[in-house]
Amino acid sequence: MTAPIRTLVVDDDFRVAGIHRDIVAAAPGFAALDPVHTLAEASAAVRDRSPDLVLVDVYLPDGDGIEFVRACGVDAFVLTAAGDAASVRRSLRAGALAHLVKPFDRQMLEVRLDRYRRFRNILGGTDTPRQAEIDRALAIMHGSDAPTSPSRSVTEQVMLDALGSGGASAAEVGERAGVSRATAQRHLVALASRGIVEVRLNYGRSGRPEHRYALPR
Repeated sequence: MTAPIRTLVVDDDFRVAGIHRDIVAAAPGFAALDPVHTLAEASAAVRDRSPDLVLVDVYLPDGDGIEFVRACGVDAFVLTAAGDAASVRRSLRAGALAHLVKPFDRQMLEVRLDRYRRFRNILGGTDTPRQAEIDRALAIMHGSDAPTSPSRSVTEQVMLDALGSGGASAAEVGERAGVSRATAQRHLVALASRGIVEVRLNYGRSGRPEHRYALPR
């Protein structure tokens, strides 16, 4: 089973921190950690609770959230009232994957979380991704992924996003995409019949080959 994306909210406003935590908790594929309210608490949480993603305010009682993003070594979104161009550039230079200016609609954060989940499905493993996969992951994260081809269903596009860099079985793709194994296999077989994905056989200990699907090299 794919582990949920452990997400930490860092905001000194207890009410806002709770709202953002609840949005994360409701997002498919995410687990919300208890929010923290200072950089000292955030540093301890990164060390002790190993979040995969942090959502960080800029103006915190004991320092600058953007500098924390630069130093923490964890994927991050900056969620802040600082909407001036210099702050946006600074957060991007620090490595933030998104910069949302408060107040923002709940859907704006939901969309960024969904993009991050898809981005992580492609680049979250240990395999070396191909350039096309890197480009696709970055396009997804920044909301500029190409429109779905009219020859593909939306579900088939989700299957492609869930394949990952090293290929996967139908069961693995189904788990990542949130559909049944049978549904994933049906769409993967259809994609393979059109040459959009390749089918490879992996012989396990039982001697029965497992079908694994991958993007063409």
